[in-house]
Amino acid sequence: MDKTQIITIDGPAGAGKSTLSKNLAQALGWNRLDTGAIYRAVALAAKESGLGPQDAQQVGLLAEKLDLSVKNHKAESRVFIGSRDVTGLIRNLEISALSSIYSSEPRVRAALLELQRRLGARGALVTEGRDMGTVVFPWAKLKFFLVADVGVRAERRYLQLIRKGVSADKASVLANLASRDLSDSSRSAAPLKPAPEALIIDSSNLSLFQVETIMLGKAKEVFGL
Repeated sequence: MDKTQIITIDGPAGAGKSTLSKNLAQALGWNRLDTGAIYRAVALAAKESGLGPQDAQQVGLLAEKLDLSVKNHKAESRVFIGSRDVTGLIRNLEISALSSIYSSEPRVRAALLELQRRLGARGALVTEGRDMGTVVFPWAKLKFFLVADVGVRAERRYLQLIRKGVSADKASVLANLASRDLSDSSRSAAPLKPAPEALIIDSSNLSLFQVETIMLGKAKEVFGL
């Protein structure tokens, strides 16, 4: 299988990457890799090990040894630490904030880079994150970079959390996204930025369905589907 048969979707938190990558993978019949979930799993393991934001280097050591895996079936991804499915434990504001902090640690990123590449080695993959098109899969044939006004992203994330039954308030969600934007874009290790050849889509005034339609059309064009 052509390992360049990869679509990367990068962008800031709350831009709709997870939903769009899932829907696009389903539409194409491809697998999906939610790399944000991998970093969240590291943050969860760090928290459960008693490590905090000041312990980034120790978290790097933990990430190197962590028995972390992702099991995919088409667009669905489940994240495991050992034999424990932690998918439902990593979607809250605390873990989001911690994962953003730890993802700036070079040792954490290096530990997870090869895992992500192994998962994408067979191609036919839609993957989303912060540096998929610039660092993890620079050879991908199609790259998207999603942007949206932070206020729009905060509203979307707030509604998403409420639908999942997660307690949240809009002010906290907005503050969390603004903090993550600053951390992701200013870190020294793989800062958030579009690949030169990425198609940039501003979804501030577009529905996710409209963005998905654009992406699907481009995928069919690029891959001859």
